[in-house]
Amino acid sequence: MKKTIIIFLFICAGNAYSQDLKLNWLTDFNEAKQISAKQDKPILVYFTGSDWCAPCKKLKTDFFNTEKFVVESQKFVLLMVDLPRRNDIITPDQKRKNMILMQDYNRRGSFPTLVGLDADGKTLGNINGYSRSFGTDDYFAFLKKILKKYK
Repeated sequence: MKKTIIIFLFICAGNAYSQDLKLNWLTDFNEAKQISAKQDKPILVYFTGSDWCAPCKKLKTDFFNTEKFVVESQKFVLLMVDLPRRNDIITPDQKRKNMILMQDYNRRGSFPTLVGLDADGKTLGNINGYSRSFGTDDYFAFLKKILKKYK
């Protein structure tokens, strides 16, 4: 019985820990720039087609939803630029803003794409595409590269 209670407490503590580590994806570019300047962190922009892009969905599962990324994400201001096909996912105003960001930072229209920016919106680097056969090592190396360029 004592063993069962201890296991139950560990499970509860683990669930509380994972809930505390949720990612805070912003959707407003100006807000991301302000926070970036205030906290002295680079911006990590994630271009996705959340409802139609299969590689984006795989990247979310394999990379963004890992504890390793959650820890690394604390060093960045996270900005998600979603261009879904369904009209009920984002507002028309948000879609217009996201299209402007596409023109400025993802002209090729590649999905998924990650772009590192400084607080002024200057590009520090980018990486696009995803295949499970290559894994997430390139993405973690990209994060390190952005942090190095930012300092």
